[in-house]
Amino acid sequence: MTASRVDPGTLRSRAASALLAARDRTRALTGCVDDRELVAQHSPLMSPLVWDLAHIGNQEELWLLRAVAGQEALLPGIDSVYDAFEHPRAERPSLPLLSPAQAHGYVADVRGRVLDVLDATPVEGGGPLVESSFAFGMIAQHEQQHDETMLITHQLRAGPAALTAPQPPPAAVDAALLPREVLVEGGPFTMGTSTEPWALDNERPAHRREVAPFFIDTLPVSNDAYARFIEDGGYDDPRWWHQEGWEQVRRHGITAPLFWRREGGGWLRRRFGVVEEVPPAEPVLHVSWYEAAAYAAWAGRRLPTEAEWEKAARHDPASGRSRRHPWGDEDPSPEHANLGQRHLRPAPVGAYAAGASPLGVRQLIGDVWEWTASDFLPYPGFRAFPYREYSEVFFGDRYKVLRGGSFAVDPVACRGTFRNWDLPVRRQIFSGFRTARDAEPV
Repeated sequence: MTASRVDPGTLRSRAASALLAARDRTRALTGCVDDRELVAQHSPLMSPLVWDLAHIGNQEELWLLRAVAGQEALLPGIDSVYDAFEHPRAERPSLPLLSPAQAHGYVADVRGRVLDVLDATPVEGGGPLVESSFAFGMIAQHEQQHDETMLITHQLRAGPAALTAPQPPPAAVDAALLPREVLVEGGPFTMGTSTEPWALDNERPAHRREVAPFFIDTLPVSNDAYARFIEDGGYDDPRWWHQEGWEQVRRHGITAPLFWRREGGGWLRRRFGVVEEVPPAEPVLHVSWYEAAAYAAWAGRRLPTEAEWEKAARHDPASGRSRRHPWGDEDPSPEHANLGQRHLRPAPVGAYAAGASPLGVRQLIGDVWEWTASDFLPYPGFRAFPYREYSEVFFGDRYKVLRGGSFAVDPVACRGTFRNWDLPVRRQIFSGFRTARDAEPV
């Protein structure tokens, strides 16, 4: 967990701020609906909101009060109820869950104790779990990840809108005036990290990766572009589809991205309780890996590999080094990317010029998670830390990697090295994509 030396007070302040910001968001997501909505299961794909709420507190207690501070369990017997590996989501409503009032009280009690522990815990010399306040950063990221999960549940729930947010900024330039693609030269680059203090185990270690030259889209694929795939019979032609994807499309009658429906000559979508016209200039959202791969094949292209995506996002050709983010090493700001649930939708393609990579690739961070062609596999030299169930048990060819984050991801859980993964059939997640193609070596 090596990192540049930072003042201990600064590290504690950063950890406290990250924990408090996550909790503010959790309160907003659980406080905007009544208890009946909190205990309901809005989709068999998701947990009741009240399960996520108490699970957040349980993980915080397990790692920060028990593992770090050595304290006794606050509510003996609940660990099994909130063990994500022991109970599939579809079964969780039948468990003896804490009531909404009990869950709120539990997470508040845990948090009060955690802030006291943070003040008393060394940030260096105390072992890898507390070095650079890693465990506190890990828990802040965990809560933000469940906040994104709860936001997905809000998208799946029926009924009127419970959440509001301002519109994202418009693109400062017409996307049609930007180059369609850019060339990323072949050669090695540094993938992953060994110095980011709160990077999770699957992002580590930094290593050299050789990548052949390739072209990558300057922008994510838009709704307008995806609609052309639909209109050209993309969902009716097995030539474009992986066999498993084609079977899914046929079995479930899939004809468009999730939440889209045809009306007259156009498309409508449901977004957080509001029905609206599908905005042509936004990145396409709620598509599976199979849909993304089918579009890419139809367009005569392919999905980028995970290494290609990261090289496009982090490699600076002028210096030869890998940046933390496409724009540089500074933390994301509202000018760089659409993150943190500031908006409840992606920004139009071509937005966030300040967040572009050195080669001019835009919106690599934020807006939509981007499917890659790659299976979720460990890096050379991977070591599980601090528990196997975060990453190691998911490695293999069942899961595909997504990169870049979405509008629903907080900056604390989004880096140029951050890796997400999911089953290729998943559509409820905030997923989109961009395409790539091979380039002949010079």
